[in-house]
Amino acid sequence: MKTDTAIQHVTKPGANIFLELGFPAAEAKRLKAASQKQINDTRLLKQQLMEELSSWIEAHHLKQAEAAEILMVSRPRVSDVVNRKTAKFTIDTLVEMLSRIGKPVKLIVG
Repeated sequence: MKTDTAIQHVTKPGANIFLELGFPAAEAKRLKAASQKQINDTRLLKQQLMEELSSWIEAHHLKQAEAAEILMVSRPRVSDVVNRKTAKFTIDTLVEMLSRIGKPVKLIVG
C-alpha cells in the first residue's frame, strides 16, 4: 500500500490560518491577534530567561564547554542560549537550567 505524502495545501507566510480554516473574518482576525500575542509573550519570557543564563555565564567567565558541564547540556545548547535562539527551547528547559545554577525562577502574574 502506497501512502500519498504530497502536500495538498500550504498557507502563505503572513496569511491568516484561521480565515483559511473557515472562521468568519472578524473571528479569524481576533484569533490571529490572540495567537500572535501569545507567541510574542512566550518569546519575551524565553529571552528574559536566556538573558539570565547568559549573564551568569559571562559573570563567571565561563567558556561554553564549562557552562555546558555545569548546566548538564551540550556545548551547542549553551551556544543556542547565548545567541537567544528561543525556538530551540521550552520555558521548562530554561527554568531547569537556571535552577541548576542556583537561580530559581519565580513567576509573577499581572
